Amino acid sequence: MLIVLAGTIGAGKSSLAKALGEHLGTDVFYEAVDNNPVLDLYYENPKQYAFLLQIYFLNKRFESIKAAYKDNNNILDRSIFEDELFLTINYKQGNVTKTELDIYKELLSNMMEELEGMPKKRPDLLIYIDVTFEKMLERIQKRGRSYEQISDNPGLYDYYQLVHGEYPDWYENYHFSPKMRIAGDELDFVNSEDDLQRVLHLIDEQLSHLETE
Repeated sequence: MLIVLAGTIGAGKSSLAKALGEHLGTDVFYEAVDNNPVLDLYYENPKQYAFLLQIYFLNKRFESIKAAYKDNNNILDRSIFEDELFLTINYKQGNVTKTELDIYKELLSNMMEELEGMPKKRPDLLIYIDVTFEKMLERIQKRGRSYEQISDNPGLYDYYQLVHGEYPDWYENYHFSPKMRIAGDELDFVNSEDDLQRVLHLIDEQLSHLETE
């Protein structure tokens, strides 16, 4: 079983991944944020470092999903399947060139072909955490990463709006595996144990349904 989580910055992917890993008794592969040598540089100068940052993330996500595919049960708190979304956003913002975007897409395509050759060819389930823009900003502020704060970099507000606005279409067009949506505002699994248990129950139901298909 391989479960991948998806959602905007601050949606609660890492929190749900940790809880789900404990609930199912399986390993969790977390996004490469800590000890990332490019992330701070990107927030300081996105035009210079956007392409490098996404290549860094793409490499780490490719490593993670290859490792996850080799084991029986794993969870990814963000996967290679939504990676292109972020470089496309940076292209729309003028932070990467068309040439860089094309090179990235070709590299991603080659990586996806490599995954097709592995024994496990797709995730078993994608869980999309859908939160409002206001909830997204609230959680970004609460987790306190200095380079993510609008108070220190007001230009991030427009970037966050763009990221948030891209996700509904991305989820609608995702086709690599079965998928489900969690309403992250209605079910505040980050702060409410009752809501967390309801979310875990919904996921259990979805997994049981998939096993009977």
